[in-house]
Amino acid sequence: MTTPESKAQAGEDVSPATQVKQALAGFMSDLGEFQNDIHRKLEKQEDRLKMLTKSKLTRPALSAAPVEAPHQKAFNAYLRTGDDDGLRGLEMEEKALAVSGDGGYLVDPVTAGVINSTLASTASIRAIASVVNVDATSYDVLLDHGDIGAGWATEASTIAETSTPQIDRISIALHELSALPKASQRLLDDTAFDIDGWLAARISDKFARAEADAFINGDGVDKPRGCLDHTIVDNDVWAWDELGYVASGADGNVTADAIVDVVYALGAQYRANATFVMNSKVAGVVRKLKDADGRFLWADGLAAGEPARLMGYPVLIAEDMPDPASGSNSIAFGDFAAGYTVAERPDLRVLRDPFSAKPHVLFYATKRVGGDVSDFAAIKILKFAVS
Repeated sequence: MTTPESKAQAGEDVSPATQVKQALAGFMSDLGEFQNDIHRKLEKQEDRLKMLTKSKLTRPALSAAPVEAPHQKAFNAYLRTGDDDGLRGLEMEEKALAVSGDGGYLVDPVTAGVINSTLASTASIRAIASVVNVDATSYDVLLDHGDIGAGWATEASTIAETSTPQIDRISIALHELSALPKASQRLLDDTAFDIDGWLAARISDKFARAEADAFINGDGVDKPRGCLDHTIVDNDVWAWDELGYVASGADGNVTADAIVDVVYALGAQYRANATFVMNSKVAGVVRKLKDADGRFLWADGLAAGEPARLMGYPVLIAEDMPDPASGSNSIAFGDFAAGYTVAERPDLRVLRDPFSAKPHVLFYATKRVGGDVSDFAAIKILKFAVS
């Protein structure tokens, strides 16, 4: 190759412009070769990726139908046919369901979740009470409702002994709640029948209605003790182990002044989280009440799902509360998270019985639950009476 230097050595006269032109041409030639080399390497890389993709096994298409988890499939087979082989296999692997001591199987987590969510959303005291899960047969609440004594003293004065707080133990026993829905074997043999959904709906409806009534009116005998089952006395003479009431000022009816009175009969430490509890008939009476300026005390929720409010406090419509009548304890007001405790075992058991009601199959579902007042100062009652 002839270069400017060789030409100069040969005696040729090369101008600077010619030298620059020749150098630029050499640079462009080198750049072209570099680009071609890059393109060749990219093509080889792409060919390699294509070969790797073709060599992979084809992945099977996903089914549009939902795939049942092993415990769901086994539990579904048990409900339909009584075949518990799948459940026993799961027990050996310690994955899901377990046999209860008195027969039957624990409901799979999906079904149990549906039932628990239904119970929690039902209009009952459970929705606003304190709910705890226990593994024992009872749940003890320790409550310090006294006060420590105090006094003023000087440096030289004798300090007298002060009073000590009083701690009470409230024991909440757990009781068995049961439901016994049934279905025909022909219906269970139909694979289109959603046995899990049907069973959850029937059990949750039965349990929810039974619990809602017991948490308000239960006598504590083989069932939770309701808040209205305790002794209810005039709030002016209220003492522990009793619930205080405020008179409504009208026999079998209620006045706006009484609503104000029951609000301020409750201690200030409870009012921040307080809720009114009444049934629909009482709510129809209360929402007509007006203050001295003609404004309604009742205000409907502004957003979807927001509870109505009475004097700024939420209202729970619980149909098991008493209807308006002479001397009825038709309205409760208080901080139920502090005042009422629901204790329950988290598991739900189902026993399949294909023999007792042929050609139907019975499903005996049980759970253990208890409830009682845990703080008697946190709940006040509005009694529909003059005094």
